[in-house]
Amino acid sequence: MTTELPKAYEPRETEPRWYRFWEEHGFFNASAKPGDQRPTYTIAIPPPNVTGSLHMGHACRITFEDVLIRYHRMRGFNTLWIPGTDHAGIATQVVVERQLAREKLTRHDLGREKFIERVWKWKAESGGRILQQLRVLGASCDWSRERFTMDEGLSRSVRHAFVTLYQEGLIYRDTRLVNWDVQSQTVLSDLEVESEENVQGELFDFAYPVEGGGEIVVSTTRPETMLGDTAVAVHPDDPRYTHLHGKHVLHPFLARKVRIITDAVLVDPKFGTGAVKVTPAHDFHDFATGKRHALEEINIFHKDGKVNENGGPFAGMDRFAARKAVKAKLEELGLARGSKPHVLTLPRSQRSGTVVEPMISTQWFVRMKPLAEPAIAAVESGQTRIIPEHWTKTYFHWMRDIQDWCISRQLWWGHPIPAWYCQSCTHTHVAASAPAKCEKCGGVVVQDEDVLDTWFSSALWPFSTLGWPQKTLDLERFYPTSDMETGYDILFFWVARMMMMGIHFMGEPPFKRVLLSGLVTDERGDKMSKVKGNVIDPLDVINGATITELIEKAQKNGAKDSGIDYLRRTYPEGFLAYGADALRLTLLSYSPQTTKIALSMKRIEGYRNFGNKLWNAARYVFMNLDGTDALATQARPEAKVFANRFILSKLTAAIEVVHSAVEDYRLDEASIALYHFVWQDYCDWYLELSKTLLQSADAAVQAETRAVLVHVLETSLRVLHPMMPFITEEIWQRVPKAEGLGQTIMLAPYPDATHDGLRALEVEREMSLLQAVIVAARAIRAERDIHPRLALPLTLRSDDAQVRALLEREHAAIETLCNATLHVEAASSSPVPDKSATSMAEGVMLIVPLTGLVDDKKERERLERQVQKLDKDRLAIEKKLGNAGFVDRAPPDVVQKERERQAELEETLAQAKSALAKLDAS
Repeated sequence: MTTELPKAYEPRETEPRWYRFWEEHGFFNASAKPGDQRPTYTIAIPPPNVTGSLHMGHACRITFEDVLIRYHRMRGFNTLWIPGTDHAGIATQVVVERQLAREKLTRHDLGREKFIERVWKWKAESGGRILQQLRVLGASCDWSRERFTMDEGLSRSVRHAFVTLYQEGLIYRDTRLVNWDVQSQTVLSDLEVESEENVQGELFDFAYPVEGGGEIVVSTTRPETMLGDTAVAVHPDDPRYTHLHGKHVLHPFLARKVRIITDAVLVDPKFGTGAVKVTPAHDFHDFATGKRHALEEINIFHKDGKVNENGGPFAGMDRFAARKAVKAKLEELGLARGSKPHVLTLPRSQRSGTVVEPMISTQWFVRMKPLAEPAIAAVESGQTRIIPEHWTKTYFHWMRDIQDWCISRQLWWGHPIPAWYCQSCTHTHVAASAPAKCEKCGGVVVQDEDVLDTWFSSALWPFSTLGWPQKTLDLERFYPTSDMETGYDILFFWVARMMMMGIHFMGEPPFKRVLLSGLVTDERGDKMSKVKGNVIDPLDVINGATITELIEKAQKNGAKDSGIDYLRRTYPEGFLAYGADALRLTLLSYSPQTTKIALSMKRIEGYRNFGNKLWNAARYVFMNLDGTDALATQARPEAKVFANRFILSKLTAAIEVVHSAVEDYRLDEASIALYHFVWQDYCDWYLELSKTLLQSADAAVQAETRAVLVHVLETSLRVLHPMMPFITEEIWQRVPKAEGLGQTIMLAPYPDATHDGLRALEVEREMSLLQAVIVAARAIRAERDIHPRLALPLTLRSDDAQVRALLEREHAAIETLCNATLHVEAASSSPVPDKSATSMAEGVMLIVPLTGLVDDKKERERLERQVQKLDKDRLAIEKKLGNAGFVDRAPPDVVQKERERQAELEETLAQAKSALAKLDAS
């Protein structure tokens, strides 16, 4: 491939071309061959739900994981990144039911079999789109091992796990109070219920007539549930109700007597009237109370939330309509006792958004405490680490307070529960395959109509994807996996359950580290929502989108008018085609350990510019290599020239930071270190310095510089590759290279700091001083608006002989980068000439006579502003150093730096005042 690069980098053409090349050549694939002795590194992708397309949160997950995979692959690991998607039971069923609703159909109109066919069709469309999006993002997954949570292999794993846990007594069936979603008509686990806080509600009081005379007043936020009341509870020590102990009240609508009971657990005598209505079938606290007192459990609702026959005259009403009707009837009977505003918390279904109704139901449960104990021990012992570490406390809190897990769902889409019920003797048969008849009586058996909670199959993901329960080569080689990277919001939903199942079935935790990162939000820190219109599609950022296209997509997703207005205000021009690399590096620049990643389009634009900077640097290098025999090799070139030694040392420093940061899961620190190295050290400083070196009369200097130029470029590309895979491959393929670096950058060895050579710290310190001097000289030019083509008559003064020797030795670089004529002298030389600009940099005084270069009036105004600012800074630092608390408590080196800064400020202020006085006197 030619070394010539086009003038501009085009990600839309480059990125898909290289992805096809990688995939077609099988570069992503892991090896399970027994003879492969490489260490393994494995990640099981958190499988995206087949409910639509990937969002920016997925892009964040994929980017972080791909960096880890590419990094380890280049370091010689046998890397396996298992791709796949999740059937997402309730979420996917809701999506397809909404599609049917637009066709004025329900799933019941289709029937179960046809509905399942419709969902599989949706899965093929959505799943295919998701897998293509993963490719666009650059995900280097092993596509030969792609999995879906309902494919035949994983379905077999789910059935085996269920049957095994049932046989071990860890799965059981029971009738108890559950969270019911009346819209989806399924049970929900506690984790699938979201609490809507600070809802303005009403506390309604009404009276129950006491049998034999009198009344007792109770309070409720759900008056309709009184249709299922089977007791009124009072505190045993409340003297107001002692005379009513053991008596009954009469239900005003139903031919039923209701017991008055005493209960110190349920009743707070100081709250409300001190009397509490008890509805065991529709309230969790009341359910527990009912068990203590053997109360009847009367269910008053159908599965769709309408009142059933137990509601008497209110049967057939929707629950909220029944609430109004019950209140009105109590008013009519003279039993209403008023109401008052009451702030409450509403439980809502995470998927449908409807208010959850507690209902009595027979369901399947997993006994969790026996599974949780070894999972707690694994984290306590350090066998599995959670990063950031503070999430460990949350993990322990959840696991030590764990409740049994309701795993059955009243859905059609999902893994069928492998249980069959005899129609003759009621025997329950649990097996991996359907029995021909009842094993007890030979009667007809019918399979349970429910399906398993999505998270049940997801909990098996790290080992079911490797072929379990069969003893496959993949399972032997790649379990346990290395890292589990995911969002902190599913630490218990998914991570904890994988820990429990992995240890139970495989004998050891499913991963060595759990890497948790935050949620991607919009620039304001608001959660992305289709209704708000602030959802950003990663493909729109990568490929570009007009504002019209963004609005059309938002409207299709149900955005409100305010959401559309937000789009118009925030992205009036839409998105440019920034490419996957720019998006990836942007996401990596945020700390994965923060709880919110507030995505900024300006930052994406900045990292697109970084890609262009890298591209132009490569064009410069190739232009200067043309016609020479300079080649990139893994060996670091020998360097004698100061600037060459500097950039090689800074390259080593950057590599050291990257290795340490990636191992510590601080991908932000790694990406920022490389950004600063490439943009500042390499492009802004070294490439400018190299222009002088390449024009040297010394052929050896030229040859050395070309060798360093190509070595640093090629090595930087390899270090950057896990973060920016596409542009680095495009450039790397054109780099003149020696044999041994391979066919693709993704399989080239990752640079190692120890192999690349030791740092030259003294050279870095000297270069830091030169940079400070050059920056100060450029500031003098910029602040006084001196034309770039006018050479500065620059004098540098220092009382340090070694510093003067350095300035003299590198005078050509200083003169070139400052466009100056340079004179170096001792600090005790003649006074500063009148009308001179002065500055201090690392103890070096810069002097530039301004006569003929600037306008006196403008210079006076500038000096006055400078004196004012310097005086303000001086007073601030004096106050800081005058604070005994700061001086006594701050580290000594911090205090010393402040003192040095104070001295430099005072010297610079004195110079500015002197210059101003001389200007006024002239």
